[in-house]
Amino acid sequence: MTRPDFEPATARSYDALSAGHLDIISSDPSDRAHLELFAAAVLHAPGPVADVGCGAGRLTAVLAELGLDAFGVDLSPALIAIARAANPHLRFEVGSMFDLDIPDGSLAGLLACYSIIHVPWELRPAVFEEFRRVLRPGGVLMLAYQVGSDAKHRDSHDGLELDVTWYRQQPGELAGLLREAGFQVSHEAVRPAREGELTPHGHLLATAGGRPQEHDRGDLADE
Repeated sequence: MTRPDFEPATARSYDALSAGHLDIISSDPSDRAHLELFAAAVLHAPGPVADVGCGAGRLTAVLAELGLDAFGVDLSPALIAIARAANPHLRFEVGSMFDLDIPDGSLAGLLACYSIIHVPWELRPAVFEEFRRVLRPGGVLMLAYQVGSDAKHRDSHDGLELDVTWYRQQPGELAGLLREAGFQVSHEAVRPAREGELTPHGHLLATAGGRPQEHDRGDLADE
């Protein structure tokens, strides 16, 4: 599969931010209740759990504390190095959510916490198809995202050169895309923006149904 054009630039941006700027890129574990909901759903039929877009591994460690067999995947080699150093007992891998190095139907759960926010809207179906591929029937998916309809691009931060875009998400649209990919949506929640946040934040929990009809995944560059 051809790697989407935005991924190398996004990885380089997070590599740059990893040096002294973890305060703006580390996942916020403050919405722990939703992580506990996700963990409880997975533990009904336990198995491996992928934290996709794990960053510096903070939430991967929380998932492990909640009893899950969790490992992390992220585009940024620098963030993966930080995650490995901070959590030597856990596994972290550099990888793309468009082409996960995970066997079909092998995961009990998949967390994507503020990681689909960099995926162009038109490429979300390919991501959700890949999530469905690696989850076993009944496997649990949780998404966390910023609510809205706009996109924000940043080309610098504190003197660093960046090339990264944030895409807001509409809950109903996400739920529809997941159903099309073979998921059953079981929980949707949106909370108001907190102090320092620009948008409301959403969480969505879904389970993988039976194997969906096979599609020609093709070349993303041609989509």
